Amino acid sequence: MKEEIARVLAMVQEGKLDADQGAELIQVLKEKEETGNQLLEKSTKYFDKTLKVRVVSAENDNVTVNLPIKLVKAVLMAGHGIAASIPQAEKYVKDIDISLLIEAIENELDGQIVDVKSANGDTVSVIIE
Repeated sequence: MKEEIARVLAMVQEGKLDADQGAELIQVLKEKEETGNQLLEKSTKYFDKTLKVRVVSAENDNVTVNLPIKLVKAVLMAGHGIAASIPQAEKYVKDIDISLLIEAIENELDGQIVDVKSANGDTVSVIIE
């Protein structure tokens, strides 16, 4: 950003821009940098979140899985192709739209994703937080 401001100042000095135009351009450059920093900070915070899977059965067979979003995205991108090539796993992954899941992560999907309660008292929850 320092280079861009230096160019604007040089253009003012050369008479290509007047002082008001130069000040306006510098203000726009500063706002652009602040917006870029906020977007970077927001994305970084999102990738620090965790995908949590909770399964509670009526018989107290409970499952708790916590996966960092960074890991989930990497595994989705690499793992689907690998799983699809394994005959025993192919039937489980053939109908999963990985691009939709990756798009949800890239759009920073947050909160409760799945909430299932069965008639016999089993519950399944998937949450990003």
